Amino acid sequence: MTPVAGRLIIIAMRLTEEQRRAILSAVHAHFGEDARVLLFGSRVDDRLRGGDIDLLVETISIQPDSRDAVVAKVSAVADIQRAIGERKIDLVVTGPGGDAPIAVEARSKGVAL
Repeated sequence: MTPVAGRLIIIAMRLTEEQRRAILSAVHAHFGEDARVLLFGSRVDDRLRGGDIDLLVETISIQPDSRDAVVAKVSAVADIQRAIGERKIDLVVTGPGGDAPIAVEARSKGVAL
């Protein structure tokens, strides 16, 4: 649920609250507390079943194409899988306003965690 102008809006996504918290915890541990996480792809449609977990991480703390970003990505995915079980997780790292097509798509159709 997301607060909007004094009311709560329920956002559709196929993640439990426990999974959402585990993802945020892992991403913030490895990319910094300022990292923004968007869920996108099939998991934002409650009518669908299955599917991998597609995540876009926007960070200003780590350069997206750096070795540090690769280490943070692998570590975050490992932590998420330990917390929620073995699942296919696609994690894309970008800076704010990154213009890669997948980042643009995730921002336009994704859901902030």
